[in-house]
Amino acid sequence: MPTKKKDALIHISKRSAVSFKKRLLIRAIAVVLAIILCGILTMALTGINPISVYAEMIDGAFGSTRKTWVTFQDVAILLLIALALTPAFRMKFWNIGGEGQVLVGGLGSAIVMIKLGDKLPNALVMILMVIAAILFGAIWALIPAICKALWNTNETLSTLMLNYIGTQLVSYFVVAWAVPKGSGKIGIINQDSHAGWLPNLFGSKYMLCITVALLTAVFLFYYINYSKHGYELRVVGESVRTANYVGINVKTVIIRTMALSGALCGIVGCLLVGSVNHTITTTIAGGQGFTAVMVAWMAKFNPFAMIGTSFIIAFMENGSGDIATNCGLNQSYSDVLTGIILFFIIGCEFFINYEIHFRKKDKGEVE
Repeated sequence: MPTKKKDALIHISKRSAVSFKKRLLIRAIAVVLAIILCGILTMALTGINPISVYAEMIDGAFGSTRKTWVTFQDVAILLLIALALTPAFRMKFWNIGGEGQVLVGGLGSAIVMIKLGDKLPNALVMILMVIAAILFGAIWALIPAICKALWNTNETLSTLMLNYIGTQLVSYFVVAWAVPKGSGKIGIINQDSHAGWLPNLFGSKYMLCITVALLTAVFLFYYINYSKHGYELRVVGESVRTANYVGINVKTVIIRTMALSGALCGIVGCLLVGSVNHTITTTIAGGQGFTAVMVAWMAKFNPFAMIGTSFIIAFMENGSGDIATNCGLNQSYSDVLTGIILFFIIGCEFFINYEIHFRKKDKGEVE
């Protein structure tokens, strides 16, 4: 007589609730395991002491006062883009167009600097730069929002394609404004007059981006969790049918939320052009529009948690550069280490959300 088949030896169940301390512990364990694995690979593949590699990463990010400020400024820019994408993500509108919206917003600021920098008072130029960046970024985000609201188009594809259109649009103006003609570069805008250069804050050129990022995090936290508009976008994200049932105009929410996301991306473009770089190029966003998607997701769209995830990624990106320079390893190896650490951080979310149960195998049990 055949033996009765029993339950599986491994059973996965969803966790009902995980405390903050336990989530933090799981993530810390993931980082430690990633560091250990990176150390083993470094020893096996290169023969270099992994401790020296990690020391170079720390030195690359915080080895001097300037490096430290640059790292925190990069954290702020990455955080700002992630925050800009968060309202749309909470609404389950997958805005992958942060890169293009930042570029187009920066283009708006550059137009004001180049065309009006020597014709208007500097304070007015800066105000117009911010307004132009907000409008350009919002309009660029409204294109896929309106298409989604009216014709239910795929927002992932439309926002992604607009990145490439935005890049070519900026490229056109860069060539048109090139100094000297034919060089393909604008160079530093208003280098002599500093017209449109955003002011230093608290005596530091880095503090403006950092302050704007922190204020935006506070604003978005309260906007999403405590405002009427935030409630509506959360309901739309949970269920469009429920939103329609309770009388929420879903089309209006989509358009309004994407306008906010685009406007915030535009502000980032303004900071990059008017404060960080003082010029406009097609690479001014540096791919951070895509990296910010990961930052937002890793933080579960919590504005304050994004400060931590932005810091981790900016630290690894800034620190990994010194590995290639001082350890005799190419940039690809530092990217491998960064990828392993991020893989472990992302992978640990499985163990935060799910629990694995093992059952002892009984004697005589049929496989």
